Amino acid sequence: MTVGPDDRIEQVWRDEWGRLLALLVAQYRRLDLAEDGLADAFEAASRTWPVDGVPENAPAWLLTAARRRIIDRLRSDEVLARKMPLLGVEADLQEEAQRVMADAGEAVRDERLRLVLLCAHPNLAPESAAALTLRLVLGVPTPDIARLFLVPTATMAARLTRARHRLAGERFAVPSRTELEDRIDGAAGIAYLAFTARYAPGTGDDVHRPDMAAEAIRLVRVLREVAPGRAELDALLALMLLQHARRDARVADGEVVLLPHQDRTRWNADEAGEAFDLLTPLVDTPPSRWLLEALIAAEHAVAPSPAETAWLRIANLYAELEELTGSAVVRLNRAVAVAEVDGPLAGLALLDGLDLSGHRLPGTRAELLARAGRIPEARGQWELAISLCDNAAERRHLASRLADH
Repeated sequence: MTVGPDDRIEQVWRDEWGRLLALLVAQYRRLDLAEDGLADAFEAASRTWPVDGVPENAPAWLLTAARRRIIDRLRSDEVLARKMPLLGVEADLQEEAQRVMADAGEAVRDERLRLVLLCAHPNLAPESAAALTLRLVLGVPTPDIARLFLVPTATMAARLTRARHRLAGERFAVPSRTELEDRIDGAAGIAYLAFTARYAPGTGDDVHRPDMAAEAIRLVRVLREVAPGRAELDALLALMLLQHARRDARVADGEVVLLPHQDRTRWNADEAGEAFDLLTPLVDTPPSRWLLEALIAAEHAVAPSPAETAWLRIANLYAELEELTGSAVVRLNRAVAVAEVDGPLAGLALLDGLDLSGHRLPGTRAELLARAGRIPEARGQWELAISLCDNAAERRHLASRLADH
């Protein structure tokens, strides 16, 4: 099938944005120049490629166009023009771009790693870092990032601008070994934050938004490319693939479908298979957050039906995960698994004294109370959950459970 210019532009945007931006930031040391220049280059491509045809080396064409636009902007500032006289030589730009893209390999990987690590700078709050990473490393448009984090586009644009300003003057370099480990861990956390934001229903009618979850998975693939050989990243990718594989079964007719009621034939077998391949070498490695979560997801994925789920193994994995993280959300999930093994009262006992905002805690209590035959208490918890839930689809689900009892 022939790929048209518009499809080719979209493909190059997805595949090359982060690499090209990293090279431009490395050369000109300014995020604003690099990002604006590259955006202008893609805009020029959208005008010229449908007329002149797609160039043989599309990334090199874009790199050349971006550099020319950056040079034009620098020339417009007389002070910068005097400080950077070498930028006046344009004759070799295309030849150099061809050479850079032909020899990309390690050089581009290193520059892209620097860009990823810069976006994961500890000066940035996690959500700002996540937004900036999606914008700069993957080229996700600002309106899409705004929808991801459930804020107006103008708010997200301002947040991205503040994040860029906070990074002004930071070195575009790979940090020390200790800081490198922290930054990569931070970047992994950023990717998972972006992923879970797409599957955590927000306000309004959205049940989930798997299109952008796929972008977060792509970010983890970039991390594995620029920082290879890290078991934690393999485990994280496996976890995200297993969760993402269920996307088509999570919703039916606009309504939430919980895991026990999902049509497992609609789970994506290829993505689950890739996840299993990633997990197989990790099974006997020391437990970590991502690995334990991935192993839990894998237990659900291999169960032919809800009744055949290995709940005892899942409960034990959650116990390990809670000991490791101390997370209230993990305790909540552990309570559900324990209830499947030892009954609803055992699950309710684990929820005693738990402090967790939102509707999930009372919603879970309601289900376990109903299973224990304590219907009046269950109804009270469902009513509380409904009052705390901002998502229309989830609220309808909770209301239907209340109506059934």
